[in-house]
Amino acid sequence: MGDEGVGIHVVQHLEAESPPDGADLVDGGTGGFHLLEYFDGYERVVLVDATIDGQPPGTVTVLEPRFSSDYPTTLSAHDIGLKDLIDAVYLLEKNPKIVLFAISIGQIGSLDLALSDEIERAVPSAARSIRDYLTAHPL
Repeated sequence: MGDEGVGIHVVQHLEAESPPDGADLVDGGTGGFHLLEYFDGYERVVLVDATIDGQPPGTVTVLEPRFSSDYPTTLSAHDIGLKDLIDAVYLLEKNPKIVLFAISIGQIGSLDLALSDEIERAVPSAARSIRDYLTAHPL
């Protein structure tokens, strides 16, 4: 998945440092409706995904999307599943607060597990941003 798979690298980084207090970490893979169960019982869900938004690669942007139209115009290869998932969450009236940490990538890369150097360097920063957000916004 290359740089589009940055989300799992951020989750693994958070796991290695021990999860933030009260946080359950889940690798959502490429999204899909099977993830709806994770929106039950949580007041807030934090998502991490790659985006192709014209920002310099490695830029971390925090968004609070309510509907798929609130997302950056172009997400990575699995944007349709994630956008549809968010719309389904609200249609089913699950209503957790959703916070998206979008990490800008340059382009959809080769099908491998390695991240580019720019995105690899962004992983600790993204994990720190998530940890800081959760510390500043406890449940």
